[in-house]
Amino acid sequence: MQSDDRKSGLCPDPIVRTVTGSVISGILFLCGVFEMIQKLIDAIKAKDAPVVVGLDPNLSFVPKHLQDAALDKVSSVEGLSDDRRALEAAAEAVWQFNKEIVDAVYDIVPAVKPQVAMYEQFGLPGLAVYDRTVRYCKEKGLIVIGDVKRGDIGSTSASYAKAHLGRIGVYGREIPVFDVDFATVNPYLGTDGVKPFVDVCNQCDRGIFVLVKTSNPSSGEFQDILTEGGVPMYELVGQKVCEWGAQSMEGRYSNVGAVVGATYPEQGERLRKLMPNTFILAPGYGAQGASADDLSSFFDEEGLGAIVNSSRGIIAAYTKDAYSSFGPEGFAAASRAAARDMIEDLRRAIAER
Repeated sequence: MQSDDRKSGLCPDPIVRTVTGSVISGILFLCGVFEMIQKLIDAIKAKDAPVVVGLDPNLSFVPKHLQDAALDKVSSVEGLSDDRRALEAAAEAVWQFNKEIVDAVYDIVPAVKPQVAMYEQFGLPGLAVYDRTVRYCKEKGLIVIGDVKRGDIGSTSASYAKAHLGRIGVYGREIPVFDVDFATVNPYLGTDGVKPFVDVCNQCDRGIFVLVKTSNPSSGEFQDILTEGGVPMYELVGQKVCEWGAQSMEGRYSNVGAVVGATYPEQGERLRKLMPNTFILAPGYGAQGASADDLSSFFDEEGLGAIVNSSRGIIAAYTKDAYSSFGPEGFAAASRAAARDMIEDLRRAIAER
């Protein structure tokens, strides 16, 4: 049974979800197949590193020697227009960049978070590299969070969920497509947009992180608006996340998590108390200005319950003064050093709470 202080939060007791959730969710719960969030927790504990590396490879981060090599590689490919050749070269450079970084950090971090927009900007070659990156990271034993921020209704939302988390039925075969472990989801369309993702999570043992309080400066334009009861909008979204999450529990935490920006530590502390059964994905550390001390209250009493993202602070570390000695040729080693420093910083902050 849960303690009284847990029940006082926004999240309903997970036991009731077999009543409030769908019949399928209840059956799956009884079968004990909701394991994805536990896999993430186990990976974090195994490496003592609540860190996810954001693979958001803007081409400006990719060293020139990789870009030049990629262009040479595709220059001999026949039948390409100049524009398509440039896109193919950019995508190849991104792939080589990602691969070296993953090789440098996979043994010290539990997860990666590729942002799909950084791949979509290169068209189909970029999406192919997104897919290749996801598969390579999973081969290296990493949990993959697809930062896709999808959200729509009905069959469209269901199709997004199938594409990124589930399987598509084609000619009698059930085929995974992008096959990430978790995906980020935009809740603006309400339950109609989120439920198809929860259903696929339950069917395929996957997870989602729903945007609740995001790290960007203008997030308050909508998320901080006070409702009639004086409750900010982000708290109402947090309440819905708890309701959705009650349909997909695994132990203490649900497979339905929340995105809470590290740049808003007071709101993060509030949400941690209000959503005791919700795992938090926290962007905003480092380059966006948040510190490890800002994040200490995002974690539970066991030092779990959250994973912190850093993207350019790690993958573009070689461009920063602190790691400039590595130079462009040593970009992957610089990324490893930056990831190690972030891990130690978070360990310190959690221990000193």
